[in-house]
Formats: sequence, C-alpha cells, structure tokens
Amino acid sequence: MDKIEHSYRFAQSLQDNIKTLLQHAGLSAELTEKLDPILYIGLIILLSFLLAWGIKLILVFPVKRLLQYKKIKSLKILMKRNLFSHLSWIIPPLVVIPLLSFALKNDPELFHLLEKICWIAFICALFSTINSLIYICWDIISQTDQLRSRPMKGMMQIVQGIFFFIALIIIFSIILDKSPVTLITGLGAFAAVLMLIFKDSILGFVAGVQLGQNDMVRIGDWIVMPNNMANGVVTDITLNTVKIQNFDNTIVTVPPYSLISGAFQNWRGMSDSGGRRIMRSFNIDLNTVHFCTPEMLEELKTIPLLKSYIEKKQEQQAQGKVMNTENSAGLVNGTIETNLGLFRAYLTLYLKQHPFVNQSLTLMVRTLEPDDNGIPLQIYCFSSNKVWESYESIQDEILEHTAAMMPRFELYPFQNASGRDYINSALITAGRSVSDLSGIPSGTLKNKTADKPS
Repeated sequence: MDKIEHSYRFAQSLQDNIKTLLQHAGLSAELTEKLDPILYIGLIILLSFLLAWGIKLILVFPVKRLLQYKKIKSLKILMKRNLFSHLSWIIPPLVVIPLLSFALKNDPELFHLLEKICWIAFICALFSTINSLIYICWDIISQTDQLRSRPMKGMMQIVQGIFFFIALIIIFSIILDKSPVTLITGLGAFAAVLMLIFKDSILGFVAGVQLGQNDMVRIGDWIVMPNNMANGVVTDITLNTVKIQNFDNTIVTVPPYSLISGAFQNWRGMSDSGGRRIMRSFNIDLNTVHFCTPEMLEELKTIPLLKSYIEKKQEQQAQGKVMNTENSAGLVNGTIETNLGLFRAYLTLYLKQHPFVNQSLTLMVRTLEPDDNGIPLQIYCFSSNKVWESYESIQDEILEHTAAMMPRFELYPFQNASGRDYINSALITAGRSVSDLSGIPSGTLKNKTADKPS
C-alpha cells in the first residue's frame, strides 16, 4: 500500500507541475487538459529510460574499470554478452505501467492498449535477458576441457527455443486477452502441423541427445561420410546442422540425424591412439624369388642391419633350430633360405629401428596370397606421428627405401610393361646383353659392357 501511495503522490506531483507549466505558457484550460496526459506519458517514458540508462552506467562503469586492471573471465563474458544492457531494458516498462493509470483515468481503452504494449516490451526485455544468460552459460561450458568438444550447442538452442516459445505464448495471450493455458490447450489441434514445421528441429534434438550421450562425434573430430561428400573436421554442431570442413577447405553441412540414421567413420580413435596405421604392399615378381647362395649371404652381410641376423640364423641352422617356431633366440620374422624371406627380415629390422615407427603397436612385414600380379609383400606398422603431413612423409620414406633396397636382394616389383621392357625384349631378340637393363637404371650397378661381341 505504501508503494501505491508513493506512486500516486509522485504521479500527482508530476501532473500538477505539467499543468502549472502549461498554464504559465498561456495555454487555455481546454488545451491544457488535452496536452496534459500526452506530456505526462512522454515524461514518464523519458524518466524510465533515463533511470535505465543510469542503472546501466552504475553497473557497467565499475566493471569496465575493473577489467582494465584485472582480467576476470566471468566478467569479460558478462560484458561480451551485454547482460547489464539487457537487464536495464526491463526497468522502463516496470516504471511506466504503474504510472499510466493516473494519466488515463478517463480513457480506459487507450490505457489498456498502452498497458499491453508495456507488458509486451517487458516480456521481450525479459526474454532478451534470459537469452543472454543462456549464452553466458554456453561460453562458460565451452571453455571447460570436458565439455568443449561435446555437441552442446544444439542443447543450448533447444533451451532458447523453449523460452522463445513461452515468450511467444505469453505475448499472444496479452494481445488476445486470453489465458496462456487456454492458448497452449488450443495448440493441441495443430500438433500435426507443428510437428511437420519443426520436423528438422525435433529430429535434430533427438540426434543431438544420442550423439552427446553416446559420445559419437565431437567438435574437432575428423569424420568421413562418403554419401554426403564429407571428409574433414567437424567445426560446429547445432540443432539443425553439423558443419564439416573438408581437407580441401570446402564446407559440407549435414543434418545431425544423418549421423544417426547412416554410417560414418570417425578418426578420433586413431588420434587418441599411439599412432597412425601404415599398410602398403608391393607386388613382387615371382620369377625373381629364389634360394640364397652362400656368396649372396656373404654379400648381404655388408648391410649393417643384416650381419648379426644372418650369423645368428646360420648358427641356428647349424644347431638344427631353424625350423623351431618358438625361435628361442628371439630373432625377427624371416629366413635366410630365400631372398624374399631375407628381405622380409631386413624390412622388419629396419622398421624396428625406425625413430618414427611406434614400437608398442603391431609391426610386421608379411606376404599375402599370390595372384596374377605376383606375390604381395605388405608392410604393416604405425607411425608415431599422427599429423597428416608428417605421416605421409614417414610413409613415403619407408616405401621409397623398400623400393630402393629390392635390387640388393635380387627382387623386382611386378609392374605393367614399360619402354625398358620392350628394349629388353628387342636386345634379347638381337642376341645382345641386357645386364644393364634388367629393371634397374644404368649407373646403379657396377659398370658392365652392355654389348659383347658374339
């Protein structure tokens, strides 16, 4: 009652002062009666905005001064999202509403209209403040390590949508002079239409919950979706879209429910593991696989990695342990019986001492089932560096070294006929030597006479 009495006194004093000013201006009593409510309403609106501006200044100024001397993350977020500005906009309608009735006693229709406008302005200001608080919560959540990469943005948009829907219902109830409960009850008849309109949002919400609950995808994950031409890093997850930046910097957007309804490949497991897989094969020409001669073994002992291995294998052979699958000497996979077996042993030793190959993960060199293109020799290991550029460099180095070392073991890769093969065929037909053209560029072997007199 005291507040109402104070409001009445303030309004009465304001009206009396306005009338006095109008009378001193020499206006007639009739004109004064017409202008009095207009000036009164304009003045209380002006005063309410001045009050809001003053409160905003009182709140914002010390915070800005404090941030100049001390960086406080929470205060920075409040300033970034303009919380104090949104709060200040709540004040004008709350000031104007109780003072309106004193000026419009004789015009209830106009009073009712202006009161509706004030309440709608209040609801809009309140929703804007709540929306700002939601963004503040999102900023705080997005800075935590555990939740930063989770698809939480869609949940935030759902909360925003709920508050927006509530605000919209209240505004319509004010305009139509109906109870919000009555309006919500009436919406049941339009449920099918609403579900059709908000189909993507509903599916996105369900998908977002499943993606978050099962930890299927996070921001920063590299995913592959062949059907959607997506092959890159997830940059954003919202209620309706998942944004993916492909390796060629193109942007692909897909609906979240497509991740649930379809299949996709997530490379996070590789990123979280100790290495990235290298699995490449060379097709070895079967015609080049043969038994190792004592002279060949002596020649290959000059390779530092193989000297100790060959000697230990020869010791095993002398003791009759070569066929022992347990291999008590702990030697790597391979044999000294054939050049291919010895090459497998060399590559295994090479990978075991490679500084950028993860030794704690699977590492092997094996032969696969022979086919029309020869016998595949597969290198299977994991690089310790998972960065794409570094991974490709490590993989290329291993493959190039493998290709370069093949001729030392008298092995040659199988490949389609090239110009060199046709030259070999022509030289053989002519009865000439092809020792310098047997698959290796000239200059890499000891100088030999290409053409010998018959």
